[in-house]
Amino acid sequence: MGLFDDDFYSTRVKRKTRRNFRFGRERSFGTDRYGSMFRVALISSLASSLVVAFVFTLFIDHGGGGGQVKMVSSAPIQETSERTITASAKIRPAVVSIINRTKQNLDLGDEESLDNASLGSGVIFEKKDGKAHIITNAHVLQDAAEVQVVLVGGKMLPAKIVGKDTISDLAVLETDAASIDVVASVGDSEALREGETVIAIGNPLGFGDSLTSGIVSNLHRVLPISLNQNGIYDWEEEVIQTDAAINAGNSGGALVDLDGKLVGINSMKVADMGVEGIGFAIPINDAMPIVGELLDHGKVLRPYLGIYSMDFASYLDSVKEQQAIEEDPEAEKIPEDQKLTPIPVPDNVKKGVLIMEATGPAKEAGLKLNDVIVKFDDQKIDNAVEMRKYLYNNKKIGESLTVTFYRDGKQQQLSVKLAEKSDDSE
Repeated sequence: MGLFDDDFYSTRVKRKTRRNFRFGRERSFGTDRYGSMFRVALISSLASSLVVAFVFTLFIDHGGGGGQVKMVSSAPIQETSERTITASAKIRPAVVSIINRTKQNLDLGDEESLDNASLGSGVIFEKKDGKAHIITNAHVLQDAAEVQVVLVGGKMLPAKIVGKDTISDLAVLETDAASIDVVASVGDSEALREGETVIAIGNPLGFGDSLTSGIVSNLHRVLPISLNQNGIYDWEEEVIQTDAAINAGNSGGALVDLDGKLVGINSMKVADMGVEGIGFAIPINDAMPIVGELLDHGKVLRPYLGIYSMDFASYLDSVKEQQAIEEDPEAEKIPEDQKLTPIPVPDNVKKGVLIMEATGPAKEAGLKLNDVIVKFDDQKIDNAVEMRKYLYNNKKIGESLTVTFYRDGKQQQLSVKLAEKSDDSE
């Protein structure tokens, strides 16, 4: 007998008798078969009729409408559609197309340069003293020699760059306000909810005044960024993810809620083949403080340490790969001038920031090549992203920074007085 063959464990229903309290007598599950089937069929038919009659009465107009059937209300869908139309009409006049004309030097005798034009978008957010200010992405204005903005009605105006910041990828333009009647109403990106409908407006592929809509897919998506565009991630940006279509030329355009308020600046999309519906916008609550600094100073004032670096963990990985190649008799040998030298640190030190070159304040304080930074003040530093974040979020120009590092296997500390970061400094 198996374990589950006895009555205690079995799930089989046995043909035992039960008491029928209505009729006051014993009845087997198997007796009076046809009578039971008839009663079940009759009860089922009556129940079905009652349900149909009840549901039918829900859709009949009893208010003198001649017995017309009522349709299920589509009010929520219509309301969203109307709000989208109203919101887009409100923001559209404040969104402009941007033409960035650049010059390329050519070694062709008398012909010194060639005009190129790239396209982007921007949002008018302020009119002041006869001037209109426009927020856009810094990468839209890369290598700009001349900038023009095109209003929603087609009028083209010259614009000048007030300031731009590559780390936040934000910039501000200024143009004459005489032809501008509408500025965007700045909203609150912190009030957004995932799943909320949003609208993206811009100049994708040169199709100015283009509107797409979607939902907020994620409010706090963190993306790795290569500030030097060399494939090495040295910054992180927190953005709004949306499935509203964002394409080339949309950069710098408006992401708005259904009240027509500006909640984000469209910035980028995932461009891999086969990937659709993944676009990103800079939250307006993060953007406006940067915009304020650009208006006041023409740039964002950040502290400057003065080091060129790489993640120490990446360096250790490269050393291991090199050692594996050296131990492989069939592998091509690494030239002597390309071999990496192991950095002497305690065995438990696996992360930090390796200094490749020290300049400015770092050099003056005594930091140098192959020092491994592991701490700023009392904060552990594991990589270059954490290093930048600590500097930019916690320190100010002129303040002192305590740096803990390893040199020749020994832990040391020194103090660095932070300077102002110039446009071309690290």
